[in-house]
Amino acid sequence: MTLNELKLRHSALLSARYSGTRSVSYDGKTVNYGTDAELAAAIGDVERRIAKLERGAGRVLRPFALKDL
Repeated sequence: MTLNELKLRHSALLSARYSGTRSVSYDGKTVNYGTDAELAAAIGDVERRIAKLERGAGRVLRPFALKDL
């Protein structure tokens, strides 16, 4: 999933939660959440995925040692 798709999904989830509904429609699919906790968990998951994509690959550390003889 691309960053733009995740942001669209995030905004759809937030608008559904703030409006009091438990169903979200995107990409021609409708998802019904049983409780507000499930909806909050879905929002948290999407936020983690967005943060991971925005953060990038990160730094790669390659430790090495030299010994003088």
